[in-house]
Amino acid sequence: MGIEGVGARVARKEDKRFITGAGRYVDDMVVPGMKHAAFVRSPHAHAEIKKIDVKKAQAMPGVIGVLTGKELKADGIGNLICGWMIHSKDGSPMKMGAWSPLAFDRVRYVGDAVVIVVAETKGQARDAAEAVDITYKELKAVVDAPKALERSAPQIHPEADNNLIFDWELGDSTATNAAIKAAAHVTRMKIVNNRLVPNAMEPRAALGYYDRAEDHYTCWTTSQNPHLARLVMSAFYNVAPENKLRVIAPDVGGGFGSKIYIYPEEIICLWASKKTGVPVKWVADRTESFLTDAHGRDHVSTVEMAFDKDNRITGLKVDTIANPAPTCRCSRPACRPISMRRCCRASTIFRRSTPMCAPSTPTPRRSTPIAGQGVRKPPICSNAPWRPPHASWACRRRSFAERTSSRRFRTRRR
Repeated sequence: MGIEGVGARVARKEDKRFITGAGRYVDDMVVPGMKHAAFVRSPHAHAEIKKIDVKKAQAMPGVIGVLTGKELKADGIGNLICGWMIHSKDGSPMKMGAWSPLAFDRVRYVGDAVVIVVAETKGQARDAAEAVDITYKELKAVVDAPKALERSAPQIHPEADNNLIFDWELGDSTATNAAIKAAAHVTRMKIVNNRLVPNAMEPRAALGYYDRAEDHYTCWTTSQNPHLARLVMSAFYNVAPENKLRVIAPDVGGGFGSKIYIYPEEIICLWASKKTGVPVKWVADRTESFLTDAHGRDHVSTVEMAFDKDNRITGLKVDTIANPAPTCRCSRPACRPISMRRCCRASTIFRRSTPMCAPSTPTPRRSTPIAGQGVRKPPICSNAPWRPPHASWACRRRSFAERTSSRRFRTRRR
């Protein structure tokens, strides 16, 4: 008899179409009348946009439309938002700068989208994109997260003074500092967690279709979170009312968290479809993916760990400078602070301090022998009330059982 319930093996049913080449990805989608898009992106990390000349591009063969950020703003499309609101340790809300899907006054990273070109073919769109003439006034940039916090560093967003988005803290800093001061030994270490770029097999893509007869929008996108994408694009970006917007995520060729966000290209393709009157498809090449996909990590942490004379841990303090780069896409404090976004050329920073301290009189605990290592002494934790790790799961389990036993649920399943 096989294992049933939690931990049971679940047979996969979706593999056959993938290994036989029958998968359906966004780039496989074809809509009648569909055209192709290419973006003109900033070659500078930080610069003012002085002039955009699209006349030559508009006259190129196959071009249907060349659209800029000023047109997008005039149509009421909103700025991109951050996924979480974080408050600093002084209670003030985080200071996120404005981020337009198409830059119109200033670019803040290499790859920042400035113009979208829609044409009959992908090649014609790319040729016309190269014909767009943009005049920039290049500004100073900073590539190192700690240096971005220096007073002499260039200011990236006026909203974030000294490029600090928030200064967040968890724990008892007074007790932690006291434990470190009274420690028999303190180990100090600087840890650099390097920046990385995700590299899924399938690059990001979007297909936006506006049905003029029904006044309805459909977006096919490489998303790990299509339901949230629909909500956010309607509620915050003003693309369309939620009841007039459908977001479809077909097969997705890898994501690793980078495809959970709502990106500018999805918004722009939907907006461009209405502006040009044709369905608009965009598929990133590998260079665009490296420049524009949500980056991760890029943390510089200073760590202090205090020990008593018996080598028991009595305190831990971590001060992390985490670089979400020029646009704060997702600020999520956790055991390891994470904020993902963009090429690390012009940087805005958030800072997180995590002081943790043991009780002044540690409670003796049973040591756990480990094979080949003798007796290992566990670290002493804080004096916060302990809760069994399974408690919340058990509550959820009972709640689910109660819900599924209801007549309404059984009827709905039938």
